Amino acid sequence: MLTMDDIIRDPHPTLRLVAKEVPMPPSDEDKAVLKSLLEYIIASQDHEIAKEKGLRPGVGLAAPQINVSKRMIAIHAKDEKGKQHSYALFNPKIISHSVEKTYLAQGEGCLSVDRDIPGYVPRYARITVKAADIDGNEVKLRLRGFIAVIFQHEIDHLNGIMFYDHINKEDPFAPIENAVPIGK
Repeated sequence: MLTMDDIIRDPHPTLRLVAKEVPMPPSDEDKAVLKSLLEYIIASQDHEIAKEKGLRPGVGLAAPQINVSKRMIAIHAKDEKGKQHSYALFNPKIISHSVEKTYLAQGEGCLSVDRDIPGYVPRYARITVKAADIDGNEVKLRLRGFIAVIFQHEIDHLNGIMFYDHINKEDPFAPIENAVPIGK
């Protein structure tokens, strides 16, 4: 199982690379990497396991964060209504998005960033993502709110973008035009 020792930290150069597409159908090796990403996220949310293994809790993880520069992400989180979402995907791509924006009122964090970076991170309120599941089958997801934010954060990792790149440097808490905050 992955641990915090497997997660590379900013400013590791792999975090700034554009990750490579995963050839379909996926190899057993690529499937194993993708499964390990999801296993970490699920385990990190289990208080006992997280404490025992020293895992920082997370809701998403991208392959570049474990120094594998390939387009793979795993997400395990509850939306605003408490519905559980769990995804392990190859080659996710945002194919459409809303004009309306959103952001997490408490800001974003990242397993690859060991410091708090305060500020609002503007995201699209709704997105449609095309990807391949663990077996290489194409999936199309319509996402909104918190889950859409997590997807955008993880897909950014595949493009060498860190969440803090989106924060307004002059005024981190400047109101974001046409945006509805999530939380607090």
